[in-house]
Formats: sequence, C-alpha cells, structure tokens
Amino acid sequence: MSDTIAAIATAPGPSAIGILRLSGPEALSAASAVFRSASGRLLESYQDRVLVFGELLGPDGRPIDQVLATVSRSLHSYTGEDTAELHCHGSPAVLALGLEALFAQGVRQAGPGEFTRRAFLNGRLDLTQAEAVADLIDAETPAAVYQAAGQLTGALSRRVMEIYDVLVDVLAHFHAVLDYPDEDVDPFREELIAAALEQSRAELSALLATYERGRYLSKGAPCVLVGRPNVGKSSLLNALAGYERAIVTEIPGTTRDTVEARCNLGGVDLRLVDTAGVRKSADPVEQAGVARSRAAMEHAALILAVLDQSRPASAGDLALIGEASSLAPVIVVLNKCDLPPVMKLSGALEHLPQVRVSAATGEGIVQLGEQVAELFPALPDWAAGETITNVRHFEAAQRALKGVERASEALVRGVTPDALLTDVEEALAALGELTGTSLREDITARIFERFCVGK
Repeated sequence: MSDTIAAIATAPGPSAIGILRLSGPEALSAASAVFRSASGRLLESYQDRVLVFGELLGPDGRPIDQVLATVSRSLHSYTGEDTAELHCHGSPAVLALGLEALFAQGVRQAGPGEFTRRAFLNGRLDLTQAEAVADLIDAETPAAVYQAAGQLTGALSRRVMEIYDVLVDVLAHFHAVLDYPDEDVDPFREELIAAALEQSRAELSALLATYERGRYLSKGAPCVLVGRPNVGKSSLLNALAGYERAIVTEIPGTTRDTVEARCNLGGVDLRLVDTAGVRKSADPVEQAGVARSRAAMEHAALILAVLDQSRPASAGDLALIGEASSLAPVIVVLNKCDLPPVMKLSGALEHLPQVRVSAATGEGIVQLGEQVAELFPALPDWAAGETITNVRHFEAAQRALKGVERASEALVRGVTPDALLTDVEEALAALGELTGTSLREDITARIFERFCVGK
C-alpha cells in the first residue's frame, strides 16, 4: 500500500455530482496539482474536512470544471491514509479528464473495493464492518438498510467479540495452570469452565438462529407461486405486487416462463416468482416452462400453492401440493373465494396452512400476510446489525459452535486439558475468521471482489 490510488467514486452516467477519490501517501500533493483554489492557496495547506472552492484542471492544465475539494489526513480518514476528494459536476467526460490528470501525477487506478480494503488493512474497520459497506450499497429494502447500518457501526463485531473474550479467558486460564504449575494460579474449577462454555454455546446458537431470516433481508425471501393453469397465479402475483406485472388472460398456459416481482407481505420482504401452470403438455415451450416451475420450487423459501376453490380438487392439484411440501414450507391459497366454494382438502393436506383469497377483489390478502408472518417470525429489535446475513458468517459461527460443543463434551468426559484446549482454539480461530483477525488472503480477496470501484 505504498502507492496512491484514485477512482471515480460515483455511479456511471450523467448526474448532478461526481466525485474523484484519492488515497495514499501522495494523495494530497496529487490533488493539489490538479486543483486550483479560488484563494490561491494549495489544497494540501487546508485543514482536514474543509470544503474548498476552486477549479479542476485537465491533463493539459486548462480548467475543466468548478469544483469543491477536501482533504483528510491519515488520522481522520476513511482508509487510514491521506485522502482527498474532488466534488465535480457529474459529467462522465469531466470525471474522465480529471482522472486522467491525476494519473499524470503518478496516481494509479484503484481496484474494486480497494479503498475499503485499505481501511480494513489499516485497522479502521474489521471485516464484518467492511462487508457491511457493500451490503449497504446493495440494500434494496428498509430492513436491509438498518441491518447493514448497524453492522457498519460494529454491532455484529461487538457481539462476536463478547463470545471471543469469554473463550480467551478460558484458554488463558488453562495456559496459566499448565505453563506455570509452581505459581499461585487458581486451579481448574470444572463448574466455572462449564458455565463459560455453556454461555458461549447459548450465544452462538442464538446468533446462528438469526440466519434463517437474516439471509433474506437484502434480496427478499424467494416465494414461488405454483398451481395448475388458470387458477389465478398471475392475478395473485399482480395483486400482491400492486401493479400489472404478469399478463393475465383466460387462455390456459399464458405464463410460459418465470415472472418475478417484489412485495412486502405480513412484514416479510418476498421475491415473488410466478411460474407456468403445471400440467402435461405436448407443447415443447410449455414443457420448458413447467420444468422451470419445478426448478424454482427447489430454491424457494416459501411456496404458495394456488388452487381454484370454485372447482373440485384434482389429482394433479394434490400431487403438486405434495411435491411442493417436500421442498419448502407451503401455504395453500384457495383463490376465487368470491365464487361459490366447491373444493375441499382432506388427509395430510388439511394440516397445511390454508387461506381463502380473491386475487380479483383483494379479499383474504391480509390473512395471507398473517400466515406468511407466522412462517417468518420478525427479528427482535436488538437484532439490527447483529444478524447473520451471509453464508460466510454462518459457516464461521457454526464451526465456532461445534468447537465449543466438543470442548463441553470433552470436559464432561474428563479428558486432559490439552485436548480441551484444542477445541477452544478451533472455536477462537473460527470467530477470528468472522471478524478478520485471522483470515486467509484468498478469502479476503474474494470478499472485496464484490465491491464497486471507488469504494
């Protein structure tokens, strides 16, 4: 990190404001070389975080824009290095010329996520906070925003470190007794060690339990609508989405491919997937649509099995519900409740959640939301920022839990302390991977690859 990097830090395309960002040992001098302040002072002579009005100079030294510039030295900057920003009008041509002028000063193009990676490597952020930056940029729902913002402030890190500290105390006590047998060190007290391990186990289990809901915060839970042709799947999708997302006709087989829309139902963000009606057909296009319907069910977090309650249940209806219930939680949606009821479900299907709705009138949609909310309990208020939302965090916490559980079992069996130490150390290593205190370079590189350039 001995070089200085620069990038356009705003989204591509024309906009009101465009930002050029620099970080590194020559950031202040390079920015000063392409910026001429209205006062005549060099930019690097100003105090941190002061906006200075002036002109941005192009590669040939001619003014190309009137801009605001600011500097932040290492102690006060995002990356932990000297940084500078040039706030221009958002013309792609202006930004490209400004970047070219910076390159002429010996600055190089920043890679994806390189500013945040430098913040991580310089100790300004731990790894969960760094990942929260990307999560906040990608957030598509209010719940995802609050989660990422909380994680960015260190909420998840603090919770993990509380568990980490308890295990470190156990490890330190073991080492003190083993390494200094002649010193006046408190002997092992099995009940205290067992209590510490049980506390860690309980906290890790609670943390892991947030993943079931947390992994759907950003993109929404995949909710697949399935059923036979003309039962009203597309009408229901439109009713839930609040607009005409899918084509609706009286002709069976109108939907040939999956159609997606987003909605909030019962306080749960859902990524709705309308599918082709499932039936036997000689039409190769319809066959492909049915195959995609079944593939969508395999990746669903929730399946809405839509039936036309104004007609008797067919063998195909029952077989489809049985197939769906083997893949994901199912809510049976008895559509067209504005018509006289005919359908009756019996046997195992009676025990599935059932809601009568009318996609045409909106009747029953609130009740459907209540059923969805029961399947996806709301996270507690404290969970904002302390929720596990990605598989890397989940796997690391899961390995930590297994290490703690093995240590607890070893303590009960009365194994030697050194064997128990190994399990505690493995749990600590897994928690270290979560926050980034111990992490392989290839994993670090993979994490920052998902960032955009300029962040």
